[in-house]
Amino acid sequence: MDNLKRVPLAEKMRPKNFDDFVGQEHIVGKNTLLYRAINYGTLGSCIFYGPPGTGKTTLANIIANTLKANYVKINAVTSGVADAKAIIERARVDKAMFGTDTFLILDECHRWNKAQSDCVLEAIEDGSIFFIGTTTENPYTSMTRAIVSRCRIFEFKSITSKDIKKALIRALNDKENGLGNMQVDYSEEALDYLSFACGGDLRNSLNSLELAVMTTPIGKDKKVHLDLEVAKQSTDRKALSLDENMYYDFLSAFCKSLRGSDVEAALYYSQRLIKAGCDPMIIARRLVAHSSEDVGMADSNALLLSTSAMYALEKMGQPEGLIPLSHAIIYVCEAEKSNSVINAMHLAGEDAEKNTDNKVPNHLKNHPSTNSDGHGKYKYPHDYGGYVNQQYLPDSLKDRIYYKPGENGREKNLKRKKFKGEQ
Repeated sequence: MDNLKRVPLAEKMRPKNFDDFVGQEHIVGKNTLLYRAINYGTLGSCIFYGPPGTGKTTLANIIANTLKANYVKINAVTSGVADAKAIIERARVDKAMFGTDTFLILDECHRWNKAQSDCVLEAIEDGSIFFIGTTTENPYTSMTRAIVSRCRIFEFKSITSKDIKKALIRALNDKENGLGNMQVDYSEEALDYLSFACGGDLRNSLNSLELAVMTTPIGKDKKVHLDLEVAKQSTDRKALSLDENMYYDFLSAFCKSLRGSDVEAALYYSQRLIKAGCDPMIIARRLVAHSSEDVGMADSNALLLSTSAMYALEKMGQPEGLIPLSHAIIYVCEAEKSNSVINAMHLAGEDAEKNTDNKVPNHLKNHPSTNSDGHGKYKYPHDYGGYVNQQYLPDSLKDRIYYKPGENGREKNLKRKKFKGEQ
């Protein structure tokens, strides 16, 4: 019984069915692909990735239970090839003898190396197991392509404060697994704070709620009184002086101040957010984005300085890391501005979506073929002094121009080499 009491509230309140699952409507909402696949029993192997505490492992467990399948949960950090092979062998026996499917749920799946990943490929392909990987990393860049190509990828988002508050109220009322057997008198401000301050991490929010309730003395009325001050003390963050709307307003003001070249405003809003408990890495990431979006080719050093500041902040932490961050903020504000990079990206993206049947020019193919007259032969630019006039875009787009230099900074002196056709 004592051991049971030591199980964290977030674990005890882990949803066991879709009715209790909160958030991720874009994945599990009615008529979504995953929802239909589960209902029709046609779900194959998949990978769930997104921030911590957003329900990845929970949803994997719910899916296995809903489909009445066996499921084995292992962690990529502590498991190896031998573990996977043993699970696969057992899964094949269960399928042959009882017709029961097996789900292999692999937490932190991005930590598996190529040898570990390869050992499950055949089993995934022949249906011996169904693989569900969960990870906080982007699988397209952190996992082997062989695994990714055999799985459907679902991206999880941070859970909204509204959904987190629902889960907290459920935990306060649940007498079997939650805090329902304790009389908790809570204020709306306290729950709103716990819902917002966790940054979209439901597990963090539930554990903060448990800490707040279990460490607050019972009053004379035999109730635990959970107010805003207790809620603030129970989180692992500073007491935020911003509500959710103000947070996004200040972040928006910071971004617009960068674009508007107002050093004082950008520094103030960045410090206002940091002093209120905002993770400085959020500010650093926005700074890197705006270095290309709003400064771009007018002063490419802005991007270099911003990424250097983000790296320094990550390695140094606070307060020292805030110095290079402020350095970069000042530089981005003072730099000449140009939005030519993002404009070029959007134009190219539109053509990429609209022109899916275009063919690569023959001379650019991996194995080009040439006619007897030499037509289609690739011209190596270095043989011509560094560049040569030849066609690179597909025929239907050969005259398209995406990047148009602005009139600020180094762009005003930039001479574009736009080659059209072959010579």
